[in-house]
Amino acid sequence: MKKKKMAEKSLGARMIEGMEQAVAIVRGEADPSTYRVHIPAAIDTRAIREKLDLTQKQFSEQYHIPLATLRDWEQGRRAPDAPARALIAAIREEPDAVRRALARSAA
Repeated sequence: MKKKKMAEKSLGARMIEGMEQAVAIVRGEADPSTYRVHIPAAIDTRAIREKLDLTQKQFSEQYHIPLATLRDWEQGRRAPDAPARALIAAIREEPDAVRRALARSAA
């Protein structure tokens, strides 16, 4: 039954729910051992940004990523760590849902 309810939710709704669960884990309100997350080993931030037709500055501002960090990733000076790769993967799949979730957390 739980799987059917999950399938009925939109991807964006599931992502927002997942982000809320992540916050609960960080706050110590949920047991992290009950969740499974796939984080890609590598991710092409530039390709995702360009597909969204955003400048580096726009992408940085919309997704709360420091501009210098984004430039380092795109120029190969540094690679995103696991949490950053997870965020970028979420942006790739549901950019609007991530923007809404970040706007909620800033309020």
